[in-house]
Amino acid sequence: MEPVRDVKVSPTMTIKQLVDAYRDIHGFMAGHLAKAVDILRECLPSSDLRVLSFTANLVATGLRGIIAQLLKKRVFNLVVTTCGSIDHDIARGIGGRKYYKGFFEADDKALWEKNYHRLGNVFIPLSSYGPVVESVVYRVLDEIDEGEWSVYEILWEIGKRTKDDSSILRAAYEANVPIILPGFLDGAFGTALYTYIHSRRKRITINPFRDEDVMATHFFNSRNSVGLVVGGGISKHHTIWWAQFREGFDCIVYLTTAVEYDGSLSGAHPREAITWGKVKPRARSVVVYGDATLTLPIIAAMIIDIKLDASEHALAGGEVADSNNI
Repeated sequence: MEPVRDVKVSPTMTIKQLVDAYRDIHGFMAGHLAKAVDILRECLPSSDLRVLSFTANLVATGLRGIIAQLLKKRVFNLVVTTCGSIDHDIARGIGGRKYYKGFFEADDKALWEKNYHRLGNVFIPLSSYGPVVESVVYRVLDEIDEGEWSVYEILWEIGKRTKDDSSILRAAYEANVPIILPGFLDGAFGTALYTYIHSRRKRITINPFRDEDVMATHFFNSRNSVGLVVGGGISKHHTIWWAQFREGFDCIVYLTTAVEYDGSLSGAHPREAITWGKVKPRARSVVVYGDATLTLPIIAAMIIDIKLDASEHALAGGEVADSNNI
């Protein structure tokens, strides 16, 4: 066993030095965060399937720019997230709207009367959310060809039309990274798709099974897999659900604030996922408890320069898995 070491800090220390300090501090989550960095730095270069899963609330914060940065660098080549992530990215990106710094203790009735949504300590003008998302989606659907579309292809079309350097959709489009939304109807983006199609303005159909083809392709054809799962819910579940079809993730890192004792998927640890075949018994794994706005920037800074395997062969979004493997 290694002893716990006392550390000293400096205002000029690097992020790497800070992570090394966490490793020496060890208790209580410090050692877990350092282990998360170690796992990702070791597993990312040798993995052809690199999945980033995250929840929508994070996209309402400045973490949006970091997530876009990770995609631009193709640190991850597949994203699984929620509809709300798309709503926030559209509103702040191609919609050009601003979200504002607020506070948790705000009077919510007063905010409603002043036409603000509150997301934790972020304030969002009502006019910057639903209406602007619908307007953007309608405009893009008006511009694309009629026919059958997957959800991720429509997201690329939206990304192609924004010049916002912090846009997740723009970064995904440029890097050819599919964004999968298992709950694509659960938000303003999905509702806009629904109302547009039912308005019969154009003959466009949405086929989400084409998105599942992408999941099948990536998971069935990968040699080695690594996942960074930020938060829980449907994005976490869909990510690890597909991993069971390749006998589980080889490496997995969870960043969460959810507890395990209530039996929720959001709080479940990788060791529980082993029993479902979603994580391999010998997989490298760790759970880091803490707010992702604190933990993810440190981890991202330590993996943004990763040199990836040039022989990566997981198929791109436009190709589908061999049906014999499904």
